[in-house]
Formats: sequence, structure tokens, C-alpha cells
Amino acid sequence: MTSENTEQEPVTFVDKRKIDPETGEVREGDAVPEPLVGTGAAPQPDSVDEGTVDGDVVEDPRDTQVVELTADLQRVSAEYANYRRRTDREKQTGAENAKASVVSQLLPVLDDLERARQHGDLETGPLKAVADKLAGVFSNIGLTTFGAEGDAFDPAIHEAVSHEGDGSSPVVGTLMRPGYKLGERVLRTAMVGVVDSAAQESDAPASDEQ
Repeated sequence: MTSENTEQEPVTFVDKRKIDPETGEVREGDAVPEPLVGTGAAPQPDSVDEGTVDGDVVEDPRDTQVVELTADLQRVSAEYANYRRRTDREKQTGAENAKASVVSQLLPVLDDLERARQHGDLETGPLKAVADKLAGVFSNIGLTTFGAEGDAFDPAIHEAVSHEGDGSSPVVGTLMRPGYKLGERVLRTAMVGVVDSAAQESDAPASDEQ
């Protein structure tokens, strides 16, 4: 069974004659094998470096595929991160809207408790305990009131039902119904009467005495 060789081995022969046919002299020693004239290893073609053709670099298709797959993975990762952030924001907004809706429906109850406090009905007794517990719950969830007398008038959060003065420096003069905020969200504007601030009255300049 023969095997294919990439290189052809040279063919040699051994001259066993004792007399040299050219000189006629007796040979001494072992015969030396000599290669046949005209035989030898087949010439090998010039080797070409892998990845080059005529000296030009040839791009490996596998490298291009790796780059494309990496770009696809980065794009998918970015899209998923954006989806997670958007989903988290939507969940948070939905929770805040639900909480604001529930608290808004309970504001009339707080109005009733405030009127009862003004009449002295919450000084003692079980109703005072209930009012205090409700106040603690609303405070924990971030509900705050606004509209105290003397505050600067802000049409974004104050509903003016009366106005006295020329309006040069309006402030809250009378609080008819408190306003409520849940965090930074205004649940209800404050109903107020507006007056001009007495602090803005100009004083006549005193004349210098000689």
C-alpha cells in the first residue's frame, strides 16, 4: 500500500563495480550511492501567506461576522435597557397616579376634620384620635397643605375669590379652603382672599435739616 508524499524523493543507484570504468583503477571501500542525473525533488511553488493575495491583505469572513454579531448584541442590549427604564417609569407613574386619585377622594374628609378642629370638637375624645391617625398617614405618604395667610399670592396654586387693593404686591389675606400637594403634584388649589402687602407701602423720604 503506497502513500502519497508531498515531496518526491530523489532516485539513487549504487555502482557495485570493483573497477572504475573511466580510470580502470580498482575501487576501494564501499560503493557510494549517487543520485540519477536529471532526478530530484519536484520544485515547490512559491508559498503564499494565508490571508494575502499578491501581497494584498484578504479580510477573513469570520472576522466580519464577529463584528456584525457584536454590533447586533450591543444594539439589543441598548434596546432592552431603554425598555426597562421606560417600563420602570410607567410603573412609577401609574403608582403615583393611583395614590393621587385615592387621596383626592379623601380631601373632603380632611375638610370636615379641619372644620371640626376649628369648632373645638377635636380637642378630646375618640374623634381626635382618629383625626390624629389620619393626619399621620397622610403625612407619611407626602401629603402637605398650603395657603397660609401672608403667603405670596401664586395664581398657579391659589384660587382668588376676592381681591382688595391695587394688586401691586398681592398676598393671601384670608384662607377659605386649604390647598393640598402630594409630593410636587398639586391635588387641589387653595381658595383664598387676596390683599396687598402692607410691607410694600412706600415711606416718604425725610428731608435733611440744615
